[in-house]
Amino acid sequence: MKIYGDINSGNCLKVKWVCDRLALPYDWVAIDTLKQETRTPEFLKVNDAGQVPAVALDDGRTLAQSNAIIRYLAGGSDLIPSDAFAQAKMDEWLFWEQYSHEPYIAACRFHMFYLGRPASDLDPDKVKRGYAALARMEHQLAITPFLVGNAVSLADVSLLAYTRVAHEGGFDLSGHPSVRRWIGETEKHLGLTPAR
Repeated sequence: MKIYGDINSGNCLKVKWVCDRLALPYDWVAIDTLKQETRTPEFLKVNDAGQVPAVALDDGRTLAQSNAIIRYLAGGSDLIPSDAFAQAKMDEWLFWEQYSHEPYIAACRFHMFYLGRPASDLDPDKVKRGYAALARMEHQLAITPFLVGNAVSLADVSLLAYTRVAHEGGFDLSGHPSVRRWIGETEKHLGLTPAR
């Protein structure tokens, strides 16, 4: 399997982390999104949407969209709850991450981390919505150790990707103790070096 990804992208790291956690063999194909490498004819054969991550499976099939990829790769593993309702709750978080978290936390990080812009240039609405997303996570994680109960699931992998580096987008996590606890525990579970 080949993973096409940008190592600085949380969406790409989700795929890497799942493969590493489940000991799935892969070759990492580095793609620099800022150099428009997702727009080359070669890459567009892998994902005609021109986005990373994308995977090319051993049988030649390809798959894109980070949460779809990790959902496929983790099938039958302990990263997906066995209970059907718990699986649906995990999916609820996966869909929410792409609609109500990533567009704000990751977008602010992109402007500061990738483009080198100051926090004062951030869209105030994106900042507001980013903090709303963190508040929702804080509420849940004050009740349960992980997003879907007592065990790490793909919901945690997905939301860890940009939450652990939210500070790189100007977000202050000091008022979110449950989120900070969860970051550390999920990083440890996945064998990750804590984010700086």
